[in-house]
Amino acid sequence: MGSIVNALSIIVGGILGIMLKKGIKENIQEGIYKAIGVCVLVIGINGVLSNMAVVSKEFVSTSGELILVISIVIGTFIGEAMDLDKKLNGLSYKIEKKFNLAGFASSFVAASIIFCVGAMAIIGGINDGLLHDPNVLYVKSILDGITSIILGATLGMGVIFSSIPVLIYQGAITLLAGSLSSVLVGEFLRQICMVGYVLVICIGINFLAPNKLKVANMLPSLLVVIVYNVILMFF
Repeated sequence: MGSIVNALSIIVGGILGIMLKKGIKENIQEGIYKAIGVCVLVIGINGVLSNMAVVSKEFVSTSGELILVISIVIGTFIGEAMDLDKKLNGLSYKIEKKFNLAGFASSFVAASIIFCVGAMAIIGGINDGLLHDPNVLYVKSILDGITSIILGATLGMGVIFSSIPVLIYQGAITLLAGSLSSVLVGEFLRQICMVGYVLVICIGINFLAPNKLKVANMLPSLLVVIVYNVILMFF
């Protein structure tokens, strides 16, 4: 139920946001859009640092820099070679043109990454499937619902449809919780979240900068982390 409630909260929040958008002047929308970019940027930086920082009694150290660089570089190389951004946006652009929904593609991709990346999605999915405890996903649903109102008011219709990958992604983790619970823990989980939040930072930059980063082409970076850890198990 946790993933279902999460998806519904995004749909309801997105609809409310779109309704509010009609009463907001264009200059105010632009200001909110930039403000969201700053907030997303801060959230991404906080996520990266919280998964890299190791706090002791006397000092703060960091770890994971090597896997971060390796995964982002190799993952982006793979994504650019496959041109995932174009393929992922292809269907979205078709829907955008067919139904005359301006900005659908960019809003769908941005919102999907924001809602799917993070420890709450992974831990919440595992708790829901393994312990039958959806409370983490319920809390995430509240946060995502509020976020989708803001994104819906500034980005548009694509935010509502981002509920689909959220439902599939978190639902899959819930269904596979029994086999994933012993794997998605400790350093492995921190590395996945660390790389994921780098993608969130890139989304924040896209809100602020005129030249867009192709964040979808960086998605294979998450798979590189998985492959890296699988290799370490055998060597």
